[in-house]
Amino acid sequence: MKVTLSRVGPAAFDAEAESGGTLTLDGAPSIGGEGRGMRPMELLLTALAGCASMDVVHILRKQKEPLEDLRIEAEGEREDATPAPFTRIHLRFVATGDVHRGKLERAVKLAVEKYCSVGESLDPAIEVTHEAALEPIEGQ
Repeated sequence: MKVTLSRVGPAAFDAEAESGGTLTLDGAPSIGGEGRGMRPMELLLTALAGCASMDVVHILRKQKEPLEDLRIEAEGEREDATPAPFTRIHLRFVATGDVHRGKLERAVKLAVEKYCSVGESLDPAIEVTHEAALEPIEGQ
């Protein structure tokens, strides 16, 4: 696995993955960031939420659960220091569809605690918590 970053601004980079995916990341204004993209720590939260969400979707699909939509809200708390690593991350999975609550909760638990490679790559000192919620289908 390989990614290549190319500088496109004072603190901004375009990243290209070997698989073909691309994104732009940028630093904080204090180091010259111009808001061109997400900051690296936001990308880490995105990677964790994305990895776990793909696992949740895969598990529910295998169980033939009628998932219509899935939204993940990831929130991280960081140390007030330099460097400022995450100390706690909370993931909230909000599903839409006629999904069985117990199956959703189990899928989220398995995804976050067992299957997510990004989560397994984090420092074990980071407390990662999760919750699952069902949202009604619009118009019902």
